[in-house]
Amino acid sequence: MRLSLFIGTWSIVMMILLSSISVPNMHFLPVNITYNSLTTPVKKQIECLAENIYFEAGNETDSGKVAVAMVTMNRVASRNYADDICSVVYQKTKVSDKVVCQFSWTCQVKEMSNRLTIKQSSLYNDIRELSVRVYMNYGKIEDVTKGATYYHADYVNPGWNLPKTTKIGRHIFYKKHSDSINLNKEI
Repeated sequence: MRLSLFIGTWSIVMMILLSSISVPNMHFLPVNITYNSLTTPVKKQIECLAENIYFEAGNETDSGKVAVAMVTMNRVASRNYADDICSVVYQKTKVSDKVVCQFSWTCQVKEMSNRLTIKQSSLYNDIRELSVRVYMNYGKIEDVTKGATYYHADYVNPGWNLPKTTKIGRHIFYKKHSDSINLNKEI
């Protein structure tokens, strides 16, 4: 009788805990593998995604980190950006004869020189595993950004004339009307 009471109570506690998580429960997704089990080319893409999350949203909640990952993945799934994660992260455009990095940290020398040392931190390792789960389950998880392909910190005003999709943590998310997301695109 005590065992069944314990199991019943444990089940209720787990349901309450799982229902209170605001990010889609990333541990119980259809594909749940680790970084070490990936192929070398996929690991390279995961590293680019993890670095982007680390430098753009390393101090954010898991929701904020997932949101940055989703913007990166949405760009890969759109025809308007590069075709793989690393190319999207390091993509540059020309605006009024000035080269602009899509993700500002990629043009900042200090952050680029920190790329090797961050990989020894537990925060980076956690972000890398989150990156694996987002990458392997993109199209199966809720897009918390509502299809966003742009974002910026809430303390800057880039003057974009884009429709806002949401705000998560310290980032405001936007989607260009011409950015259609193709979830069937091979990523």
